[in-house]
Formats: sequence, C-alpha cells, structure tokens
Amino acid sequence: MSSEQRVAVITGASSGIGAALASSLSRRGWHCVLLARRADRLKQIAAETGAEIEICDVSSAAAVSETAARVLERHPAIGLLVNNAGIPSHGSFLSASPERIEQVIRTNYLGSVWSLRAFLPGLERGRPSGVVNIVSVAGTTVVPDAGPYSASKHAQLAFSRALRAELKPLGISVLTVNPGPVTTEGFPQTRLINKRSMRWTVLTPERIAEKIARAIARGKSEVVFPRWMRIAGISTALFPTTVTRVVARGDPDRDTELPKDGTST
Repeated sequence: MSSEQRVAVITGASSGIGAALASSLSRRGWHCVLLARRADRLKQIAAETGAEIEICDVSSAAAVSETAARVLERHPAIGLLVNNAGIPSHGSFLSASPERIEQVIRTNYLGSVWSLRAFLPGLERGRPSGVVNIVSVAGTTVVPDAGPYSASKHAQLAFSRALRAELKPLGISVLTVNPGPVTTEGFPQTRLINKRSMRWTVLTPERIAEKIARAIARGKSEVVFPRWMRIAGISTALFPTTVTRVVARGDPDRDTELPKDGTST
C-alpha cells in the first residue's frame, strides 16, 4: 500500500452497494478493508480491487470489536468508515418471527453503532476523516409490509443525524445516504423491473456507488437517490396521519418490494 493512500473500511462489502463502492473508492485511490460474513465473495472482490478482507458479523458487538482491533493494528489511522451492512425483512411486525425482527435491528441499526464505536480511534487519528451511513428511503417514510426493516432504518437515520452533531467537533464528517430501489441479491426488485412504467425507478449498485463517491468528495451531509424520492420523507414528516391513511388503504397493484438500500452482510 502506498504511504499516500488513505484507508476506507466498508462493512457489508460482499455484494450490492458495498462491493460496488469498494471498486469505486479503489479507483479513486483509497485502500479498502472489506468486512462481511461471506469469505468467498470477499476474496473475489479483494482480488479485483486490491483490498484487504475481514470476516465479521456486525450484529455482534464483540465480533466488531475484535475485527476493529486487528484492522487498527495494521492501519492505525482510518480515513473513511462506510456502514453499509444490512439484511432485508419482507415481513410485517405481525408476521415476522421475533428472531428475525431482533436480527434486523441488531444488524441494520446496532451494527452501525458498534462499527462506529470500534473504529472511532482510527477515525480520530485519520482526521480529517468521514463516516458514511447507508440508510434508506424506507427510513424516512411508512413501509407497513416491511415494518421491522423500515424501523431499523428509521433508527439508523436518527443515529446518523445525531452522530453528525457529535462528531463535527472532532473533525469527523458524516454523510447519510438514503437510496430508493436498488437491484441487489436481497431485493432483486423484480416487480418494479417487470413493469415497464416503473423500470426507470430502479438503480444499480454501481450507479449508487458512483453517486456516493461524488457526494463524499463534495462534502455532502445527507443525500437521497434518486433525488425525487425526497418527497416521501417530506410528505411523511409534514402529513404523517395522511400518509399512514393512504398506505393503510392499500393498492393491489402496488409493488410490495421495499425500496432497498442494496446492502449486504
């Protein structure tokens, strides 16, 4: 690794946005350390990008702490932490199992918290440094057919916004990314893609990754991709009762796949 290269740690890097971001950042001169549970996929991406890998389940605070200790021993200063790891949940609060609900919250929300706390010493040594939290449009509005997932993203969004205020005095920036539908392993977006009138709304991980890389370079604080989906969060914030009533009314032709952030563990 060149002495001039800065180090970026990316969680959930085995596929989707995480893998695409590893390629995008590597092309921009970053040396990436990729975290995920699937060793085979990580090895393949590392071979393509020159990255290092660590097997880690971010839902476990102990596993994250142990992984961070190994990474920081090799790279004491971290320039960027991307909290991207996440798992889907298609069920509602009434249909999903208690175990699945707990796992979704632990991975999608607490995984970001554990990762930030564990890598904070490295981010402080790497100042000016940054944190990127890959959240979701689902964290800004009502998604009743995937309630546990949406709730985990609401929590992650609140964490990200609060973290921005906490880390600013330390010289560490925070970028919150709220993607809409992205075609990934967890959410192939089949119904949207199969509807010619809706196909244009689905983004690829590679396109999102490029947008994120540009947002990092421009010092952005919070972005929504595609930008027109900001209306979902604005409408919910201004008219929560109305939005809930409309969603509860239901639409038999509505695509039931959650606007997905494309993350993976």
